[in-house]
Amino acid sequence: MAVPAHTRTHPVADELAQLLFEGADRERVHGVWRRLVSGKEFAYRPGLLPEERTALSYERLRLLNDAAGDPVELAADPYRLAGLHEWTGPVDGGLTTLASIHYNLFLGSVLDHDGGRGRDLSAFTSLRSTGTFLCTELEHGNDVASMETVAVFDRATGGFHLTTPTPGARKFMPNTSLTGGPKTAVVAARLVVDGEDQGTFLFLTPLSDENGHLPGVRVRPLPQRTGTPVDHCLTSFDRVWLPREALLEAEHGRLGADGSLASTLGNRRKRLLRSINRVTMGKLCMSAGTLGMSRAALTIAVRYAHSRFLAGPKAGERIPLAAHRSHHGRLLHALATAYAMTFLHRSLVSRFAVHAEEDRAEVEREVAVAKGWITWQARAITTECRERCGAQGLFPANGLADLPLNIEGGITAEGDNLVIWVKAASEMVFGHQGVRAGQSGDPEGRELTELPFLRGLLAEAERIWQDRARTALREGPSGDPVGRWNATSDAALEMVSAHARLQAADAFLAAAARAQDPRAAFLMRSLCRLFLLKQLGEHTGDLLAEGRLTPDHVRALPKAVDTVVGELAPHLMTLVDAFDLPAAVLSGIPIASGGSVGGDEADAEWEGEEAAAVGVEVAVAGVY
Repeated sequence: MAVPAHTRTHPVADELAQLLFEGADRERVHGVWRRLVSGKEFAYRPGLLPEERTALSYERLRLLNDAAGDPVELAADPYRLAGLHEWTGPVDGGLTTLASIHYNLFLGSVLDHDGGRGRDLSAFTSLRSTGTFLCTELEHGNDVASMETVAVFDRATGGFHLTTPTPGARKFMPNTSLTGGPKTAVVAARLVVDGEDQGTFLFLTPLSDENGHLPGVRVRPLPQRTGTPVDHCLTSFDRVWLPREALLEAEHGRLGADGSLASTLGNRRKRLLRSINRVTMGKLCMSAGTLGMSRAALTIAVRYAHSRFLAGPKAGERIPLAAHRSHHGRLLHALATAYAMTFLHRSLVSRFAVHAEEDRAEVEREVAVAKGWITWQARAITTECRERCGAQGLFPANGLADLPLNIEGGITAEGDNLVIWVKAASEMVFGHQGVRAGQSGDPEGRELTELPFLRGLLAEAERIWQDRARTALREGPSGDPVGRWNATSDAALEMVSAHARLQAADAFLAAAARAQDPRAAFLMRSLCRLFLLKQLGEHTGDLLAEGRLTPDHVRALPKAVDTVVGELAPHLMTLVDAFDLPAAVLSGIPIASGGSVGGDEADAEWEGEEAAAVGVEVAVAGVY
């Protein structure tokens, strides 16, 4: 395959970028973050120790804060907040974690409770004190409803005593060390009034100042974890006194002067979920960070595939890696998924930003489902890209080695993927109405090039697994809830997986319909078709058995995939150029800019050694 010369400012890539990056809102949502990571302060720095890398992430957080505009407005803007994660994720995973905690979980939680009314937030907006979020406990992760930390109301002072009652109640993994300067936390704790548990609320809690940790605050650093280092710690409290205004209040819970609780919600679990509502935005943030990593990995791998040459079929011929179907085919499948992930994420950020109260439960579930699917796909994509770059992909300087490990953090943060999918699955078995049998029509005469037909088949796959889950639940052992769910969960999780991919396909199709340039429209439709064909591969047996596919369709599927890969292969560079990774970032990555780790320096060193050797030989010959 002849790989055409690449033009950096291709108008098709520009239109694809407009589709990928919010269209007319592109500059507002993405511009400042894209320019920020282009600065020399964000370039890769080799040889740093873990504690030095953590300190660097805090330094970069201050640069980010200076560029962000009003931090309060940022925390209240889901679009810009997600955009921040997309651009910082590929360059500094630690910074992405710190920014997500400070702006979303900490500052966002404060603002969500009476809008931060009456509070002086200047210490946090200026980063004189960095915000952190303490919810998860050592023995209580996804079961936050069982957390043990207590804030006991003190009638004498009107304040609270914050206490960690058991070793298992220590707050697990917050960034609470002295690195980066003073810290203030939002701490989730059970409000106890006169011995009665009123449910979990959030408390604004200073942790440290310029002199160290405050009295009663106990912090122990945790061992280094995988991925970019962050100052994760175990944190506990020994009767730390907090003033009355430390309690974050809103309609779901207000404490009267007499210690009585007024709430619009009827039970403690609902009050807890409303208190930590920022976790939903956190899921969008985690997804956004891994999206940015996926797109960066693909840009690096595709550029490397066009600059790395190897022996061709003819003597003396050299051809790029990108010429081989075994190479570019894998990258194209990953590209199709990355586009689908991006459009799905865009659609959910928009839904989340404008959702009505009555839609809250559904939107939160869709965000959770998407977070699981996007972050899992991101891990697969970055691993694929690392492998396609061979040994060069193992060097952190080439921008790939750290990405899969950083994505592991996103998979676990804001709700472990499998756990949040299990919750979604339990709600969707009977609480979700998808396509019904027969709605997708007769498959006779339909072609595998028809996007509506392919989309309908994926909807049928979701329906098939939902029906199986419903049957399993009805037929499960009576009187044994765990046994019934065990019999149901596999099918229910397959239903969720199909649902996530169907939502991604719908978002992709909607974006393709907005393309104006015929060439961009062709690439969008072709890439969407490749995505759909790939998703359907594992469901062909079921679809054939249900009469949704014919035997001829099943036999034709491999050829259909190969055909669309062949059509897209010449456009690999255009498709990744649309990801708009800054030239300054790419120029700092050796294999993304036509080089290799050790290439230029090693060549110069080798040439110097060769010149010295020649000099010795000439001197011996008596010429000198």
